[in-house]
Formats: sequence, C-alpha cells, structure tokens
Amino acid sequence: MNNKLNFIDLELEQIKQNNLYRKLRYGRSNQAFITINGKKLLNLCSNDYLGISVTKIGITQMQSSSRLIAGNDESYKILEGKLAKHKSHQDSLIYPTGYMANLGAITTIAKKDDLILSDELNHASIIESCKLSGAKISIYKHNDMVDLNKKLKQKGKNKFLITEGIFSMDGEFSKLKEITEITEKSNTITILDDAHGDFVVGADGKGTPNYFNVTKKIDLYISSLSKGLGSFGGYVSAQNNVIDLCINKSKSFIYTSALPSFLVEYSLKRFESNREKQRKKLENNTKLLSKGLRQIGYQIESNTHIIPIIIRNEKTAMNFGKFLFDRGVFVQPIRYPTVPKNKARLRISVTAWLSRKDIDSALEIFEQAIRKFKI
Repeated sequence: MNNKLNFIDLELEQIKQNNLYRKLRYGRSNQAFITINGKKLLNLCSNDYLGISVTKIGITQMQSSSRLIAGNDESYKILEGKLAKHKSHQDSLIYPTGYMANLGAITTIAKKDDLILSDELNHASIIESCKLSGAKISIYKHNDMVDLNKKLKQKGKNKFLITEGIFSMDGEFSKLKEITEITEKSNTITILDDAHGDFVVGADGKGTPNYFNVTKKIDLYISSLSKGLGSFGGYVSAQNNVIDLCINKSKSFIYTSALPSFLVEYSLKRFESNREKQRKKLENNTKLLSKGLRQIGYQIESNTHIIPIIIRNEKTAMNFGKFLFDRGVFVQPIRYPTVPKNKARLRISVTAWLSRKDIDSALEIFEQAIRKFKI
C-alpha cells in the first residue's frame, strides 16, 4: 500500500460518515425486473422509458477511430439526417454519450466574454460544461422567470440560456413557453438538454419543445439516444453552422473514438420503429403509479415519468431504499452531490415494461414503507 495516498482513505471515511458512500452493484436487467446477487427485483430505476431496449444485436464490424480520421461510417449520416428532421433543425451530430454532447457543444459555442444563464437544477454535465467554456455563469433560481429576467440584464458578448426539458432528479417540466418568450425578446441563444423528454413526450415523441409548441424557438438541442430511444449515445441538433463548428472545434467529438457503427444502426432501427403504443403504455403507467402513491399518502409533485419521493435525510433515504430492496423493489436513493444536501430522495423511473400487477405490487410495498418511515 502506498502511504503517500493515505489521504484518500481519510476522504473515503468522511464520505461514509456523511452517509454519502456509494458502491457499484452488479445486476442483469430483464424487461421490468433486475437480478442483483441472485435476487429478482422490480426495477424502478431504468431509463429505458419506452421499454424497447431488449434486442439481440448482430455485430458485423467495430469502428475504432475518430470520425475525422477513419471512423465515419455512412450510417452516421443517415441517422443524423433523421435526428435533424426529428428536431426540425438543419443538421445533427452524434457523440458517444449525452455527457460528451453537452461538453462538446457548450464549450464550442460559449466563450470567455459571453454570459450563460443556467437553471440551478441543471444536470452535472451542463454545470461542468459551462465551467469549462470559460464564459461568465449566472445561476438563476429553478424555473423562476423573475430571477431569470433580472440576471439577463448582466453584460455578455453573446448570451445563452441553458435548461433541461424534464429535470432528471425532480421530474418537473421546464417552463419553456415563458423561457422562450424571454429569450426571444432579449436575443438570447436558447440551449435545451432534452435527454428525459426526447422520444417520450410530444407528438410522435418529438420532445418537450414540441409538447409546449416552442420547437422553432430552441437554437440548440442536446439529447440522448440511450433513454427514450433505448439505444446508446448522445447528439446535438442545430443549424448548419453550429454543427460545422462542433465538427471543427468540439474536443469531445474530435479527440475520441467514434460510437460503434452497430449502435448507430441499432438506433436507426429503433428510430424507424413505431413507438406510439409504448408511449401510451408509459403515460398510463405513470398516471397509475403517481395516483397510487398519492392515495397512500406520498407528496408527489411530478407529472412526468420521473417520480421523486423526497426523504431529505441521507441516512433515512438509505434505510428506505434497503427496506424496498429487501421486499423486492429496486429504487436507488439519490444523495448529495447529485442533489443538494438534506434533499435526499428515492427517484422512481417509470417504464412501459411495467404491468398493472407490477404497479399494484410495488404500491403495497410503498404503503408498508410510508407507515414504517412516516414520510
């Protein structure tokens, strides 16, 4: 053991004492369930919202190079064209992950003399990308239009507004109608991360802006292929010059290997499939589970497929999660730094995989839990 690294043990011990320690759990998902250490549990943590990710994939060839060198398979062009049309924009660019898409796009177009307005509940990938851009960052209160208007008065060569479509830890819609009215009047560039709304809400799954009828008012979309589409990867959609600049200056695009072409082809198959039945099933499941939790006594404010149960205390959240786990329901406790301190929660992800029987069984266990923990 290297004694020079003893400070790491001290840091880990501090994390444990604060009930913030994490460790990897190895499990195998199968539709509505997940098996962990031989125990089969109802999976309420999956991002496979439409329940379409289980398919055998025949792998013919793996790309192993940057797209600017030798990794630019023809399938990319086809998928990027379809994604651009899906978002009513001129062009798209695929990244290996949604995190890298945020990192690549935001750091490419925002610069030192610019101003970024960022919602206080934005995802970590947005926060880190804003920091790395070098622009001045002003955090506005969550979905607070008065605070946004106030902070937009600050100086900036170019001004950017960055928000999520559906907030990943609260399951709440962004106020896109109000936001786009403000950004239009102030000539502010609107960037939207719609990872949790894309392919799920709106007509034909076109996402949160379509849901609020503000599609044309979003200047840059950033999204994921690994959630509603049930595949893997991330992408951005914008007008041609933005995508061209990303190809030329986006470090997380240029200096990494391309997403394997078989995953691009898999995304194409998913994209071309009829997902309307799955969207309706997801919507119905969300209503059933939300209504059931409210009837039991939980304070549920979300009206989307992401349903947080706010516990606040980190240790209680851990014990709550273990209680559910022991009774066959898998819901991970979410703690700082993913959410603020003393705002720990159980984050339920509803999927189309769930049957009415699954939901009823889960509600029985949640009812036991609320009686025990008096939430």
